[in-house]
Amino acid sequence: MPEIQLPLALSVGDPSGVGPEIAIAAWQARDSAGVPPFYLLADPVLIAARARLLGVKVPITGTVPAEAERVFARALPVVPLAAGFVDNPGRPDPANAAGIIEAIDRAVDDCLGGSAAAVVTCPIAKKPLYDAGFRFPGHTEYLAHLATLQTGAEAMPVMMLAGPELRTVPVTIHIALCEVPKALTTDLIIATARITAADLEHRFGIAKPRLAIAGLNPHAGEGGAMGGEDEHIIRPAIDRLKAEGIDALGPLPADTLFHARARAGYDVALCMYHDQALIPAKALAFDEAVNVTLGLPFIRTSPDHGTAFNIAGRGIARADSLIAALRLARRLADTRTKAAGA
Repeated sequence: MPEIQLPLALSVGDPSGVGPEIAIAAWQARDSAGVPPFYLLADPVLIAARARLLGVKVPITGTVPAEAERVFARALPVVPLAAGFVDNPGRPDPANAAGIIEAIDRAVDDCLGGSAAAVVTCPIAKKPLYDAGFRFPGHTEYLAHLATLQTGAEAMPVMMLAGPELRTVPVTIHIALCEVPKALTTDLIIATARITAADLEHRFGIAKPRLAIAGLNPHAGEGGAMGGEDEHIIRPAIDRLKAEGIDALGPLPADTLFHARARAGYDVALCMYHDQALIPAKALAFDEAVNVTLGLPFIRTSPDHGTAFNIAGRGIARADSLIAALRLARRLADTRTKAAGA
């Protein structure tokens, strides 16, 4: 008999967004797109209602993680939540916060407890959660909090956008551009690079990852003529990384870092701020890029888009990025399993 793999745990995200429908679409594409077995942490009644709204016939089976792989070929496996949902596509509601958070909690519990191979998350929106009392900056920070609680070791999450042609990591993320030079430190760059290199090796299977480090200023500062951060903050970080045996190159001008010939020379680009990393990643693969969280004791991927409340329930949301996130999560889990058995 073939070996049964652990399924992927997919949290529904904000049910007022496109999470339910892209999860349905991903299951429908299980054969044509090679979608690996997953179970959806959600309200089965809401998922069935969303399928009816979209006019699609999807068999839905309430189940438990241990049965999900067996169910997956014939029905969408949904693991029910204790919290209920208000079913209003396109209209976020703080009343859904408890169920959104429960789905995330249980996905992490299942993964760390050995019931799931990886965590995949559909998009959430911050404001409805904040209105309900959620006190974390976002999804990633909350996942790091859960990892720290359960393992006792403080987790430093690192955000990666991974597409077929480019991987990028922003060193600073959701802060105003004017705050970036204040937040950027040599130690932060080093810590981010270490985690990135380690996960590329152990989860992506890249034996000696090549890290291209972008400069902050135009032309990487031109030797200090256009800002001193590149020489005084970024270059010392690169020197220390090289001394540790990490293949780091830079600081490199960002305006020439992302064309095809340049991309052939590295495995990931570390960028100094959010848009420096996300613009090229999304420009090259908007529908296929995946958000991967590095530095956690479990694998986590997600689509690279948001809740899309404006199109929720209309049947026009594309599931490409979620499908890519599910497929990448499976590949990373399989790489980890092979490495553990080597």
